[in-house]
Amino acid sequence: MSLVELTNGGPLAGKVRKLTILGATGSIGCSTLDVVAHQPDRFEVVALVGNRNVELLAEQAINCRAKVAVTADAGLYDALKEKLAGSGVEAAAGMGAVMEAARRPADIVVAAIVGAAGLKPTLAAAEQGTTIALANKECLVCAGEVFNSAMRKYGAQLLPVDSEHSAVFQVFEQKQRDQVDQIILTASGGPFRSATYEQLKEVTPEQALKHPNWDMGPKITIDSATLMNKGLELIEAYHLFPVEPGQLDAVIHPQSIVHSMVSYCDGSVLAQLGVPDMRTPIAYALAWPSRMPAPVERLDLAKIGQLTFEPIDSDKFPSVGLCLGCLETGGSATAVMNASNEVAVAEFLSDRIGFLGITELTREVLNEADAAGMLGNMTSLDEVSDADEFGRRKAGELAQRLQK
Repeated sequence: MSLVELTNGGPLAGKVRKLTILGATGSIGCSTLDVVAHQPDRFEVVALVGNRNVELLAEQAINCRAKVAVTADAGLYDALKEKLAGSGVEAAAGMGAVMEAARRPADIVVAAIVGAAGLKPTLAAAEQGTTIALANKECLVCAGEVFNSAMRKYGAQLLPVDSEHSAVFQVFEQKQRDQVDQIILTASGGPFRSATYEQLKEVTPEQALKHPNWDMGPKITIDSATLMNKGLELIEAYHLFPVEPGQLDAVIHPQSIVHSMVSYCDGSVLAQLGVPDMRTPIAYALAWPSRMPAPVERLDLAKIGQLTFEPIDSDKFPSVGLCLGCLETGGSATAVMNASNEVAVAEFLSDRIGFLGITELTREVLNEADAAGMLGNMTSLDEVSDADEFGRRKAGELAQRLQK
């Protein structure tokens, strides 16, 4: 069952909403808190969960009067407690505390922990039958069927926060899903849209971290530079909306104004437009099924002047095709691919492999997984974990071959 089949009610309308943020100190978490700060009467913050930036976490928790602030690093408990002293905000630390915070009663849980580490806390929140505002790609990329099955089991509501999927959600005609031809996601093209293949061989981490349109964390920014993020988003779209892999496509749109499109059998194409600011899709998810003001610049099309689109060059950016191939393969292919990509990005950011080596390493791991019979169906979190562990371990081994 897809997201569209799940989103058929509006139980949160017209009430103060209790909010938990998993990944509060990341870019999505910070943007969420900014939206909330502009609408303080609409939200009561239950819990903030962060990683190692306890100074920012404590500042956030005090400012929004959260009930509890949690760092995933157990060794930072004393530091967090000291910074929260006298504030009335409870301090907690360690993965057990992260899971406990995710299970606290809340109307909305923003799931924004980056990477596969966000899967278990997000599922813990889903067990409460709450609304999950999903900004963690890996929940669906690594464990799509397992994750959606858990959402159905616990009666949890799933709303997309990624700008592309929020855009699709806003223009997808739920009562006419059988008349949808295609979902088309847009990609900015990243910082190397106009680069040649030879130039990509020399790309440095510093260059790749300079995204032209979006302000994101390092891992997501590198995924945007390789266009791996667009491949991952196509996998997400498959698990969010009732379409087949052949109905998914992506185009480069450098201005990042059209966030995604849905085409229909009569030739109509519906699109959602807005300035490239994550606070818009965040506000949409937090206020759904209504809308609320967001502190973003208003779109001025006359000022922008033109919107352009172009196909993705599969030779320069093979990651999109790699992801669609994994989706066609099914089973654990997407989980293995995601894990190996995370390792490959870390190797690149440490300047141990080249930019083109990111996708090359990921492809080699998938070939090894296929040869080892590791691409079977997954029906449990244990099997998801096994696929993830294989991808990481094999990527670490194979990375030695690609090191500079």
